[in-house]
Amino acid sequence: MKEHLKLVEKVKNYFPNINAENINKAYNFGKKAHGAQTRASGDPFFSHPFEVANILAQMKLDEKSIITGLLHDVIEDTLATKEEIKKNFGIEVANLVDGVTKLSKITLDKNNKNKQVENLRKFILAISEDIRVLFVKLADRLHNMRTIKFLKDFEKKKKISNETLEIFAPLADRIGVRKIKDELEDLAFEELNSNVKLTIIKRIDFLKSQGKNNIKLIINQLNKILKQNNIKAEIIGREKKPYSIWRKMKRKNISFEQLSDIMAFKIIVEDIDQCYASLKAIHTSYPVVPGRFKDYISLPKQNGYKSIHTSIFGPAKQKIEVQIRTNEMEKIAKFGVAAHWQYKNKINLQEGKKYKWVRELVDIVETSAEPDEFLENTKMDMFKDQVFCFTPKGDLIALPEKSTPIDFAYAVHSNLGDVCAGAKVNGKITPLKNYLKNGDQVEIIKSKLQSPSPNWSEFVKTPKAKSRIKKFIKTKEYNEYSILGLKILKHFFSKNNQIFDESNLKQTLSYFKLQTIDDLYFRIGKGNFDPLKVLHAIYPSLKKIKNIKYEKNLKKEKNPMPLKGLLPGFAINYSKCCCPMPGDKIIGAMVKGKGVAVHTIDCGEIGKYLKKNIISLSWDSKKVTLEDYVGRIMIIVINEPGSLGEIASAIGNNKGNIINLKLTSRKKTFFEMLVDVKVKNLNHFTNIIASIRSLNTVSSVNRIKGK
Repeated sequence: MKEHLKLVEKVKNYFPNINAENINKAYNFGKKAHGAQTRASGDPFFSHPFEVANILAQMKLDEKSIITGLLHDVIEDTLATKEEIKKNFGIEVANLVDGVTKLSKITLDKNNKNKQVENLRKFILAISEDIRVLFVKLADRLHNMRTIKFLKDFEKKKKISNETLEIFAPLADRIGVRKIKDELEDLAFEELNSNVKLTIIKRIDFLKSQGKNNIKLIINQLNKILKQNNIKAEIIGREKKPYSIWRKMKRKNISFEQLSDIMAFKIIVEDIDQCYASLKAIHTSYPVVPGRFKDYISLPKQNGYKSIHTSIFGPAKQKIEVQIRTNEMEKIAKFGVAAHWQYKNKINLQEGKKYKWVRELVDIVETSAEPDEFLENTKMDMFKDQVFCFTPKGDLIALPEKSTPIDFAYAVHSNLGDVCAGAKVNGKITPLKNYLKNGDQVEIIKSKLQSPSPNWSEFVKTPKAKSRIKKFIKTKEYNEYSILGLKILKHFFSKNNQIFDESNLKQTLSYFKLQTIDDLYFRIGKGNFDPLKVLHAIYPSLKKIKNIKYEKNLKKEKNPMPLKGLLPGFAINYSKCCCPMPGDKIIGAMVKGKGVAVHTIDCGEIGKYLKKNIISLSWDSKKVTLEDYVGRIMIIVINEPGSLGEIASAIGNNKGNIINLKLTSRKKTFFEMLVDVKVKNLNHFTNIIASIRSLNTVSSVNRIKGK
């Protein structure tokens, strides 16, 4: 029987209604298109797409996926076009082939991050539109790894193997295709660390020789225990893969001599009740390895995987891992999301968007701006070890280990993360940087006045949270510098007796290679663009005039606030980002067209200025009058009787005076308020904040800087 007829029969075994003519047509089309092309092995090139189609058939994918496998290289490597494929096989196949083609050159080349980012963006967006693109790409990579030994370029082999470990194997794990994931890891491990792999295999052989790896004996013992409990089961034993063992050794920092946990056994039963009955029988017969029990039946993985995992000191006190699942769960463990299609006998084109991890990657695509940020946030090897937490309504939220309440808030909804002001974990107020644990019930306290803080990115865990925080900060920075730039430009035009008109500015954008007027304002506000260039672009005749006025030529003004170190003749501006006050440690930054911007010394904006533009400043204590200083604080307090009284007492006992109090939000469990307090000095103000913060009823209290 010809090879393409065998492929058709293979597909017919699970999709009886397949159109054999379409697969035969695709086979002939692809073979003709590739013609006399050959691979590094010397085999005809078309042997590769044919084997990719066979791998897809082993995964029991649909007819159009098989056809895509046969045609996935024709657009890139032959004269065939997308329109030609569309004409012969329909728009769905044409889009799939085109999608795979666009993803054919994903690179981890750190010297070309922009290209790397663009490829990953295309990859993620293509997955979200039709997840079959990912299945075809995985099959393509698997066959390439099976034949990588024929490549002569060592560096290319290393690069492909690294991509396989860092991108494709984790993606296979994400969609639950464990068989492909294991083989990809094993093949890449062979290329990258063949000596280590050989050492691990020798250690396994040694354990076998010591009688510590008798899989048949252990299966017989487990079968005996299950039969005693009237449980009918199929037991499958295997040695763990070398790469899996190596990764565990690195994670737990154990030596080869300490290596003992190298076997895993699957117990496959009829239904869920039998799963838990098997668990009881195993746990009552053998000692349990502490901390190694996971119930993925009650809390499935994001890719739909269900099973019970436990580790025991089994027969001969050998440490073994046991997985217990039903036949249906076993199919999902083998084929991942494709297993669902086998039951439905059809493919849903939007299947990819159903998976939370795909939606989160798409969200990162839409929010990440810089290449470094995007690459950091799209690391595929994420959410390996999870904690499962619950909303107050009982909804399950899965997060990576060491996640915080802020990660939880962003996982529930992006907007909730942006206004997260506090959190109650299991009914108790908890710091936002605390780690969440399995089973925690988390309630997020919202505030309209809250916004993402730059320091959040230092302790959040999830890529989604990191991406959203950075986006907010960058947007805020852009808006603030744009407003500042507009003020500088207006002031500059006025001092030089010229009319400021935005319609004139628009005409200069193409000259300066900018997209919008706000881009121009932003660069001026940040000090990266000289307003004189704008003036000359609009009024070229002024280039001949030498007395264009800068801020340094302005009439000297008396300092509106008593400062030491201020250069004469410079205007001053008290920055709204940090609102410096007498008593704060301060610093100045010279800004073209603006004068000196005064910041607190710990302000995050200081890093935006060149070092040569930074000047030292301090308050003149002899001239400062602090008695009338008013500090504003935001307080989130539990809604309990007497809580307001406690806050008022804390302020009064510290000799502060409340001059204004405004409730900004009131909920069933808490309320939020702004309080203006008259104090003598900064130290006085800090003591009052500390006193309020110590109250049990207070979730958070923060100084509000700026308007």
